[in-house]
Amino acid sequence: MIRIDRISKQHGKQLLFVEASAAIHHGEKVGLVGPNGAGKSTLFRMIVREETPDEGQVSIDRGVTVGYFSQDIGEMSGKTTIDEVMDGAGPVSSVAHELHELELALADPDRADEMERLIERFGDVQARFEELGGYGLESRAREILAGLGFSAAMMDGEVGALSGGWKMRVALARILLMRPDAMLLDEPTNHLDLESIIWLEGFLKAFNGAVWMTSHDREFMNRVVSKVVEIDAGVLTSYSGNYDFYEKQRAQNEAQAEAQYERQQAMLAKELAFIERFKARASHAAQVQSRVKKLEKIEKVEPPRRRKALRFDFPAAPRSGEDVVRLSRVNKAYGEHVIYENFDFLARRRERWCVMGVNGAGKSTLLKLVTGASQPDSGEVTVGGSVRIGYFAQHAMDLLERGDTVFSTLESAFPKASVGSLKTLAGCFGFSGDEVDKPCRVLSGGEKARLVLARMLFDPPNFLVLDEPTNHLDMATREMLLDALRGFDGTMLFVSHDRHFLAALSDHVLELTPQGPVVYGGGYLEYVARSGREAPGIRQ
Repeated sequence: MIRIDRISKQHGKQLLFVEASAAIHHGEKVGLVGPNGAGKSTLFRMIVREETPDEGQVSIDRGVTVGYFSQDIGEMSGKTTIDEVMDGAGPVSSVAHELHELELALADPDRADEMERLIERFGDVQARFEELGGYGLESRAREILAGLGFSAAMMDGEVGALSGGWKMRVALARILLMRPDAMLLDEPTNHLDLESIIWLEGFLKAFNGAVWMTSHDREFMNRVVSKVVEIDAGVLTSYSGNYDFYEKQRAQNEAQAEAQYERQQAMLAKELAFIERFKARASHAAQVQSRVKKLEKIEKVEPPRRRKALRFDFPAAPRSGEDVVRLSRVNKAYGEHVIYENFDFLARRRERWCVMGVNGAGKSTLLKLVTGASQPDSGEVTVGGSVRIGYFAQHAMDLLERGDTVFSTLESAFPKASVGSLKTLAGCFGFSGDEVDKPCRVLSGGEKARLVLARMLFDPPNFLVLDEPTNHLDMATREMLLDALRGFDGTMLFVSHDRHFLAALSDHVLELTPQGPVVYGGGYLEYVARSGREAPGIRQ
């Protein structure tokens, strides 16, 4: 269906691909993985002809349609959300447009002399529209938008009034409605809540076309893909299986390559030692020459490339009191929308609470109340003795000083820390070498998130309040953060749409429902087992 044949590609001084080859076949669900900057988005752009390889070729079978969702969604305005989605539905969209124009022409008395031709054309276009499923187009568009979290009012509202995150969902809906033979999806779960991610997961598993996608959501990848293509050092390598299988197989391959290299190095050392020992003895001249010729013919095994693993260990935090935060008879509303009514909650030392709830249930509001970023309308929020709060919120990334660099941001936060310790901290969060001098204004969303986390975690709090901490983080940084938080000795209250993160860290779940809060005492996995669903709002 789509073939990548010995392509090479260079951006400036960076070699992205070197005679790389891969293929995707009809119906395959493929995950594309690799470090940031490895060329994943570039590969997608080459497939849709937005870029061309320097050498080699990318070929697509005749008649195959390709839909491409990227993070660059362009301008959206002047239409309703539903119309914006339907206008991107591929061939059926253009047929629908012609059908509408013909309907106007047939109703125009000034074109009565063209009536016979118009009626004939209308019949042909109407048949084609029906063949493409056009009469069910709007209902399918609304079903997709509902799955992605849109209310009926949002569907019929002005698309230009939506935030950037919601416009991303509109762009994704266009591709899903298009139903191409192959979908290229670049980070489709960005800006989605857990409920929408689970819906998208089901949609893609049921989709009978091919899917090639990137994602930083491990659980999503595991459930959708059955093949992984890795970009590493300019080469494309295919693995059959989901993401977990790929990780195990890659680790096994690396161990085998390491062992092969070590065996050859040991053999070479032994042979060279023999040559060095006996090269001056005439009695061993023939043996020495034989071994020299043998070494000249041996194909040297390249030393295996070792990936640099990010690691951050929490410094010991001061102990807090047993009662970390308590909410007593709290009421909170935004206008007529009541969030909490006589709400009680207590988090105790070393408990790890994840907060669940549908959009608008009050998850982020709870975190704001706990940290003092918002005040209750009535009731009390009491933070316990010796509690030091570390609060990660999405808006914190917007508060970085654009003119500061990565290093100066950390230095201004910790003026007494040594240069070496701050550079080590930056390295733990993926800023090595000259990257510490990057200005904040040029950082990507993921880089900003890493910098905010580094600044928050260096002077250790004993109560972490985290609102979607893994948003924008790549897989390696997510794993580093997860490993670090496993070793954290304090209390946690967090919201996340990452099921891998939820399952690994939570030991209590607070679900915010219209009927009031519900507590599950065994973490996210117990919540799933007892409720029968993976997210609030999912039908059982």
